[in-house]
Amino acid sequence: MKKTIQDINQRIHEGKATILTAEEVTRLVKDGEEPQVEDIDVVTTGTCGVMSGTAAIFHLPVSEPGTFKKAKNILLNGVPGFPGPCPNEWLGSVDLMIYGTSHSIHDSQYGGGFLFKDLIKGKEIEIQVEDLEGNIINSTANLHDFGTAQMIGTRFAFKNYTAFINPSSEPISSIFNAVDMEGPFKGFSFSGCGELNPLQNDPQLNSIRIGSKLLINNSEGLFIGPGTRSSPEKPNMMITADMNEMDQFYLGGFRTGAGSEVYNSVATAIPILNDDILKRTFIKNEDINLPISDIRGRHSVLSQTTYDVWNNVDERPTYEKDLCQRCETCLVEERCPTKAFQKHDLNLTKCFGCGMCAYSCPFSSFQMERGTVLMGWQGEMMELEVSCRQSDIKRARKLAEELKNRIRNENFLL
Repeated sequence: MKKTIQDINQRIHEGKATILTAEEVTRLVKDGEEPQVEDIDVVTTGTCGVMSGTAAIFHLPVSEPGTFKKAKNILLNGVPGFPGPCPNEWLGSVDLMIYGTSHSIHDSQYGGGFLFKDLIKGKEIEIQVEDLEGNIINSTANLHDFGTAQMIGTRFAFKNYTAFINPSSEPISSIFNAVDMEGPFKGFSFSGCGELNPLQNDPQLNSIRIGSKLLINNSEGLFIGPGTRSSPEKPNMMITADMNEMDQFYLGGFRTGAGSEVYNSVATAIPILNDDILKRTFIKNEDINLPISDIRGRHSVLSQTTYDVWNNVDERPTYEKDLCQRCETCLVEERCPTKAFQKHDLNLTKCFGCGMCAYSCPFSSFQMERGTVLMGWQGEMMELEVSCRQSDIKRARKLAEELKNRIRNENFLL
């Protein structure tokens, strides 16, 4: 049986469409069922993780027209932006691009990701412009004052990331772990949402095509083509959406051993047009290869595991307040990537489920089953505990469900 997009949209309009998340499809398969094309119309997918290829294009007011000719440099809450390409001569406003990975000149642990979250929360931000003559113009604004706030993802939602370990005895600073990765073999960091991930379910971009709609941080956006460094073996997506429509829950800053990064959430809808498209969504975590590399080399694969690391684990930690020693210098507070643990209080809304708290606290104040992997090394097998997840399955699942509900309610047609 074959269907068309028009057929599926008509079924959505009539309230007859069957819409499932990728995890729900996989659960049916694990239960021994084999769904057919006539049984399912749309499969929604989702992922949430650190996505370094994040930028935003802004047009924002700075001062009254005629105040300055052109911006030479600009800071938003201390985070550098790149003025242009439009000069906006004498208009008192600035076009600029700002990277999610840019760091504040005042605080390396505050960067573009935290700035974007603050803007979407509606916070007033500090703007500092240096014009061509070296004059400094200071002002404030919030996102509603901006004329344009468009996020561009240059490489989002990789089909398959690489996991990392440190086989050396020296700690290694890297964006791939929340802190300098200790060694030898004292932790395992990984990213990706396995069977729920968009490009695990449509690896050849047969359904997700240029112009396809999707959700970025709960804002309806567009797939505009393969992202940078995309390849048939490891595809990723270039996407865009209006930041004014985004939900602060789905994005933010993520501190790493090499400074502040940015995380985002993406959900896509796969129309089930034929049997081949449907069968690709049957994929299971335990069948998805996860290469393990030396964090010093990135491209030298030392071993292989699978995304079974998502099975039978806790999505969030439990904070045992009675065990907390109220340390003057709290390792968890210092290391928490999203600043979810502050002043001996855990904010589960900010929490990313990375596991760094349970890995770091010497008094076991945080309980969390993070999972283990078996790794072959020099002819022997060793068990490694997950120290840091750079993807959040809870946010990914929530956005896939949100997309499912939007389609069902005719708020998102294919």
